Amino acid sequence: MFWKWPRKDKAGIGSRARSSSPAAIINLDNTFAALVTLAGYLVLVSVVAIFYFIITRTLPLFEYQSLWSFLAGTRWLSVSTPPVFGIIPHLVGSLWIVGWALLLGVPVGLAVAVYIAEMASPRVRTLARTLLGTLAGIPSVVYGIVGLLVLGPRVAAIFSLPTGLTGFTAGTVLALMIVPTVATLAGESISAVPSEYREAALALGATPFTAFWSVVWPAASSGLTAAVLLSSGRALGETMTVLMVGGGRLAVPSSLLVPMRTMTATLAAEINNASQYGVQYNALFGLGAVLFVLTMVITTATDFFLVRARRGRGSS
Repeated sequence: MFWKWPRKDKAGIGSRARSSSPAAIINLDNTFAALVTLAGYLVLVSVVAIFYFIITRTLPLFEYQSLWSFLAGTRWLSVSTPPVFGIIPHLVGSLWIVGWALLLGVPVGLAVAVYIAEMASPRVRTLARTLLGTLAGIPSVVYGIVGLLVLGPRVAAIFSLPTGLTGFTAGTVLALMIVPTVATLAGESISAVPSEYREAALALGATPFTAFWSVVWPAASSGLTAAVLLSSGRALGETMTVLMVGGGRLAVPSSLLVPMRTMTATLAAEINNASQYGVQYNALFGLGAVLFVLTMVITTATDFFLVRARRGRGSS
């Protein structure tokens, strides 16, 4: 049995345990084990049920058009006659925005993590973690408003664009949103590296920078990779911000400086206007299925690197 009761002592817990009958202890132990096992299976069943729900509402779409035309199509025309549904515009838009967000947010988040874990005083470290928690807790709609009213007009002025609602603007706002995720997880990975590693490197004559870069960073690399993957999943699943500042253009984007729409933004924008069980309805669930699969891949990769980090295997 995995659950073990505390040792008996003279100060209360043990005496209360001695007063309980063996049958009561065994029953409580079995009940607890059954409850936590049930909770674990409930999570698994929930994921399978959600995937089944999405797939069953996607399959009727392929009676209207082929799977290949859906996955490789470059047009999404829900109001045309006949309607056409291809996810490439949304997929490319998501990749542009998420890629730009990672390019901006990951280096900043890693730099913040290194400062908090290696350089900051205990008081500053506590304050920084509080601020990161506050930044992570701000609703995404607030970030969207900032992007819409502050960043968007400046992007349009700087690049001489007709509108500042572009992939560049959405990715920049998303970069700010993922910084707390990257900084928190990366900071924990760096802090988890045993201090003996640093001391041994310094004792061999390495400078603090060399000790960090040659010893600490490789030892924490699995956790750092997990932080980046988790932040990419966070950016990929973001809806409100990209819907507000992405521009919403239903075409394959050619650069960051044009309006575009992500998969999540399309789902949010069109699901309420789609006729239930119609072709557009099925196509939107197909878009959700693709997003579900991508999220599962990212989550699985994140878990893999987190397990490696906990085992202390580093980058090996």
